[in-house]
Amino acid sequence: MSKITIDEKYQPLWTSDARFYVVTGGRGSGKSFAVALAANHQTYEQDEVILYTRYTLSSANVSIIPEFVEKIEIMDARSDFQVTKDEIINRRTGSRIMFKGIKTSSGNQTANLKSITGLTTWILDEAEELEDEQTFDKIQRSVRKKGKKNKIIIIMNPSTKDHWVYKRFFERNMVKPGWNGIKGNVCYIHTTYEDNRNNLSKDFLQDIFDTKIRRPDKYEHEILGGWKEKADGVIFNNWTTGNFVPMERMCYGQDFGWSEDLTTLVKVSLDMANMKLYVKEIFGKANMTTDEIARLNRRYAGSDLIMADSKEARLIHEVRQRGVNIKQVKKKHGSILSGIAMMQDLDIVVDPTSEGIIKELNHYVWKTADTPLSNGNDHYIDAIRYALTKLWVGKNSGRYVLR
Repeated sequence: MSKITIDEKYQPLWTSDARFYVVTGGRGSGKSFAVALAANHQTYEQDEVILYTRYTLSSANVSIIPEFVEKIEIMDARSDFQVTKDEIINRRTGSRIMFKGIKTSSGNQTANLKSITGLTTWILDEAEELEDEQTFDKIQRSVRKKGKKNKIIIIMNPSTKDHWVYKRFFERNMVKPGWNGIKGNVCYIHTTYEDNRNNLSKDFLQDIFDTKIRRPDKYEHEILGGWKEKADGVIFNNWTTGNFVPMERMCYGQDFGWSEDLTTLVKVSLDMANMKLYVKEIFGKANMTTDEIARLNRRYAGSDLIMADSKEARLIHEVRQRGVNIKQVKKKHGSILSGIAMMQDLDIVVDPTSEGIIKELNHYVWKTADTPLSNGNDHYIDAIRYALTKLWVGKNSGRYVLR
């Protein structure tokens, strides 16, 4: 095989005995190249079963396998590998790399992935797109082949600091972002374009330089791979964390999820005199049955009022029949924007235990000047809006009705 030189920061991919590898960096850092190269090399060992995933990966033979084949050709080892539409198999050893998507057209296939036998390595690429830590744990726990150096490799462009990767591997482990080294069973690798400069074109480097001058914020995040406090263009900046305070005007809000979406319940309290809105996350769960929704509603809300919305009116009726004090929100034209406007006029206080609400507030952004981006970061926020339509009575309430 041809000799290939990569930055020394990536050497632990070959030499470390750590279980977890958190590989971060910005554009042009070469992180995906290095991991693909290491995976190809790993197949020269006997009995290696490597699972390569992205959250969505519909056509591996079009999107990602050609990139791996490119590395094989750089290694001058094309004859050593058999390539199919979703696997690369080393002819010498029989070891293989399988390419799968976590989310498919039929839903999340976590159960299928964690049932793959003999896994020795799991590579999670574009990990910023996987927002469910439970899914991550279900798959990573299946990588446990006896007698092998089992590895979990996480590749990502850093997103916001409320992402579970940051909280789990940096915040809880007290590791500073950008650090390279090993702490416990976690190997940290962070690179930038500076570590890969010799492989980058002059045009690419010029573009980076222009970004540094014109958009230092974008340069810090996209080029250097820095973690952001919140997403760009967030709709709500008027919130802080603090204890939930019950007020006279108080009820619950509920948003019903479909398929993999969350069904949420939030507790909302309005202090009109001081224009403060207190919110607390009660639960957020996907794939809930009507019986389960009703049971949890009774447990947490008791006989208190829940304001909700559903694409199917029958669902609210069925939950009500199970002993829940729940009502349908009266929706009007422009209700989303009017609800957002109400929330923006208030000082929002989020109970610090409400991680789901905090995450949504950090990611709820505008798609256009008057349309929020519907990207799954609105299930708690919608529930808050529903409750607020009941609580916001009197002071200027009419001006939030759009016609």
